[in-house]
Amino acid sequence: MIRSTLLIGTLALALSACNSEPEAPKYGANPNLPEPQRGLLPSMKIPRPSQWGSDLPKVPEGYKIQPIATDLKIPRQTIVLPNGDILVAEGSGGGAPTLRPKDLIAGFIKSLGKSSVKGGNRLTLLRDADGDGTYEMQGVFADKLNAPYGLALVNGSIYVANQDALVRFAYQDGQTQASGPPVTVTDLPAVINHHWTKAMTASADGRFLYVGIGSNSNITERGMDAEEDRAMVWQIDAQTGAHKPYATGLRNPTALTVQPGSGQIWAVVNERDEIGPNLVPDYLTSVQEGGFYGWPYSYWGQNVDPRAQPQDPEKVAAAIRPDYALGSHVAALGVAFSTPAMGPDFADGVFVGEHGSWNRSKPVGYRVIFVPFRNGRPAGDPIDFVSGFLVDDGNTRGRPVGVTVDPRGALIVADDLSNTIWRVTKN
Repeated sequence: MIRSTLLIGTLALALSACNSEPEAPKYGANPNLPEPQRGLLPSMKIPRPSQWGSDLPKVPEGYKIQPIATDLKIPRQTIVLPNGDILVAEGSGGGAPTLRPKDLIAGFIKSLGKSSVKGGNRLTLLRDADGDGTYEMQGVFADKLNAPYGLALVNGSIYVANQDALVRFAYQDGQTQASGPPVTVTDLPAVINHHWTKAMTASADGRFLYVGIGSNSNITERGMDAEEDRAMVWQIDAQTGAHKPYATGLRNPTALTVQPGSGQIWAVVNERDEIGPNLVPDYLTSVQEGGFYGWPYSYWGQNVDPRAQPQDPEKVAAAIRPDYALGSHVAALGVAFSTPAMGPDFADGVFVGEHGSWNRSKPVGYRVIFVPFRNGRPAGDPIDFVSGFLVDDGNTRGRPVGVTVDPRGALIVADDLSNTIWRVTKN
């Protein structure tokens, strides 16, 4: 009874913080940033899981979408192997202890929008042997992993970024199961693991892997010692495991990709909370070697966040402004460059999977967008490419995570709420 009363009281307090919210800021290189708003609690609301039934997500005219794998165990990220097989990382990690009543409330609110399925801690392989779009084979490639997330295929090895270590499996084209346990390449920061996902991509020549490591807090509530080797992208030698910071000040880089042709690394980053429904924009950005992107001292360039103590004016002055605002709290978790095979309207740009907000009274995200590029840079407003997940402000049928472009002309979308892999193709 006491526990129930406490829960009802904390939820009532959380809901009391939900005020009318202004229009979300603009997208792009110059978003309209409102003044910070501080209060006892931020707005917290998450749509509850709903069922698809016979419905499907919405895609643009001239495209079709179908589920190619269902009943998975929290699918996060995917890669397409050279023979067309799809490898899916399934799992769930983290488990940082709560620090404040707000953390307890937020944890409960977020749990309402998650699948009840336990994470698989495995890699699942999907195969369409005859190329008809139906993936008739679905089997476990490797299991007993520790919250796998980032995936890469480099020089005959499949690399997996678990929440605590980068590991690799030997791989031959067409292989359906790992031939043995993984080899550890290097340990990854795993103490506390407030942000546990370890995003990954590989350099074009396969020499280096780049792993995104999120912060251990919203705004250093655990102290700076807890942020050692966090909020950054590591560069890791794929053979030796030797590593160094590549870029820092990225609060939670949740997906990484390499731009075809230029070799430039791009990331989507989840920014900080608790200063308003329209701050701070999550973003898409090129990642400069040696660059500093603000966290925790500032946001969107040199906008100072006074909550970070002690302040560091020199760091603020050096902070790089990101390339493209995606909107605040959309929780971008996937990014992939397109190819001409996706059709002329979606040939040049990136797809971004937006998992969706939990900390606004009016939900945002819950979709896959396309950000058009021109001359190698983002140019123009985002376009809905896969939508219809959000039924209304209180219910959603799915939450997109990783997105992968099949070079033959398909977008692969991992949905960790309905535990589905979706495939979008031209008609």
